[in-house]
Amino acid sequence: MAKLSVELCGVEFKNPVIAASGCFGFGREYEKMYPVSVFGGISLKGMTYEERQGNPPPRIAETPSGMLNSVGLQNPGVEAFLAHELPQIVGKDTVLIANAAGSTVEDYCALVERLSDSAVDMIELNISCPNVKHGGAAFGVSCEGAASVVRAVRRVCKKPLIVKLSPNVTDIASIAEAVEAEGADAISLINTLLGMRIDIKSRRPILRNNVGGMSGPAVFPIAVRMVWQVANRVKVPVIGLGGIEKWQDAIEMMMAGASAIQIGAALFYDPYAPIKIVEGMNSWLDRQGVKDVREIVGTVQPW
Repeated sequence: MAKLSVELCGVEFKNPVIAASGCFGFGREYEKMYPVSVFGGISLKGMTYEERQGNPPPRIAETPSGMLNSVGLQNPGVEAFLAHELPQIVGKDTVLIANAAGSTVEDYCALVERLSDSAVDMIELNISCPNVKHGGAAFGVSCEGAASVVRAVRRVCKKPLIVKLSPNVTDIASIAEAVEAEGADAISLINTLLGMRIDIKSRRPILRNNVGGMSGPAVFPIAVRMVWQVANRVKVPVIGLGGIEKWQDAIEMMMAGASAIQIGAALFYDPYAPIKIVEGMNSWLDRQGVKDVREIVGTVQPW
């Protein structure tokens, strides 16, 4: 069998398949179906320093080949996570990645500093959050905004730092370069695309928040393009996500330049997708005579 293990920022993953943040909870929610150890890693539910109730419902809407969500980072806060959630998932033979969010640079720093002293293995910085001190635009939509939060967090972060990029930009590769320059150890992309649905009977948006983040198979080609662009501009590892639902997608994303991949929306309609993806990748690599999955990373040959 081909070797599926990969190393990111000095952390060993038994396979390159990671559960995407927000789609796998804190891990234990899926344990009735299979052990969380089937994953190389889990990016845990996005959290903030203080507890958040999230946005009012309705906050989920279906779209063709995808979904919109405006959950609003509902989470119990970092202290509740450390006291109640983390102890139940530690030691289960998978890499634990804490996903950190905030509304100010100070929020991010306080949260990451607290997480740095915990048992999580890595921290994934969600810079798609609105910067409340600068008009509400997401930190990650400009090089300056992205760089500012990464620069500050890097000073207090003791764990390998992954920065998760927003696709709602004109030049994602330049933003990737900006966060790499400020100390990002790896980059994950893409976060959700901003979308909207309207109820034609009521003439109101389906989501109470009016707009939400779109995910699912429909965004996959955009994610592949952005991963390819970023992987060709940075030296740090890239983690690819966005619409991956089967093993062929995982292979394609790694050929585009991803050293590992994350599965998100597919978990909602096929909870066993990660098992199928790991098995499918292994079989394909064997048929191709590839001994190590890392051999396919970035091997796409553009015309």
